Amino acid sequence: MHKVWQCGRYEFSLERPILMGIVNITPDSFSDGGRHDHTDAAIAHARKLVAEGANILDIGGESTRPGAAPVALEAELARVMPVLEAVRDSGVAVSIDTCKAEVMRAVLAAGADIINDVTGMRSAQARAVVAAHPNCGICVMHMQGEPRTMQQDPQYEDVVREVHEALLRQAHSLEQLGVGRARISLDPGFGFGKTVAQNYQLIAELETIVSSGYPVVFGASRKSMLGAVTGRAVDQRLAGSIAAALAGVAHGAEVLRVHDVGETRDALIIWQSVKDAGNTV
Repeated sequence: MHKVWQCGRYEFSLERPILMGIVNITPDSFSDGGRHDHTDAAIAHARKLVAEGANILDIGGESTRPGAAPVALEAELARVMPVLEAVRDSGVAVSIDTCKAEVMRAVLAAGADIINDVTGMRSAQARAVVAAHPNCGICVMHMQGEPRTMQQDPQYEDVVREVHEALLRQAHSLEQLGVGRARISLDPGFGFGKTVAQNYQLIAELETIVSSGYPVVFGASRKSMLGAVTGRAVDQRLAGSIAAALAGVAHGAEVLRVHDVGETRDALIIWQSVKDAGNTV
């Protein structure tokens, strides 16, 4: 039996990978900062991603790139809420990328389906908010440190074991509050307090995290770990992003968080066609 991920109004069968399209409403995101930082542009971009095949829209109003400064609560809500209200009835699940309990409470009341927390639900207030909701999906991401300092000198004795154990601790803390296991997904957090080598080790040994039984979210799209090995600038990393996504799927990832939904969808169709053909032999 295949895993499912319960996400508010939606229950995703994870028999095949699903696509989470990124909508950054920020002036300073590493890849597309400023391109969609006005409400109308963000809404138009979100609708484009839906047309390209996104199953989930992941909307963020605060950049979490390395060195990013925090955004005030009021500013984050002013960015996120109008876009959420415009796209929540687009036929796809809506995720909000935030680490603030107050934002989580507001967006869930407004109809968001998923909370994507880059701090991995380390805040007791955040855990209380999602635990009080009957069925929202939760993405628990691993981050060593905080965005402003996380890439200065990340240290691990065994990155795969330590990331896995930290994710399980946070997932179990949610379950102890009554959150159903099917609502929780895990994200190893590529680029969030990891060296380039550590990021690739996490991909190579992703099955360790997959083996926990929770859905695994994979987000390497356009990241510096791709530029580090290809020499490509951030706006030239499409091929690398697709290759990373396929590597993630091959190692068991079930949810791909990507900027380039249409292109990734096409790559997945070919990958799945080859897999299906092999299963008929």
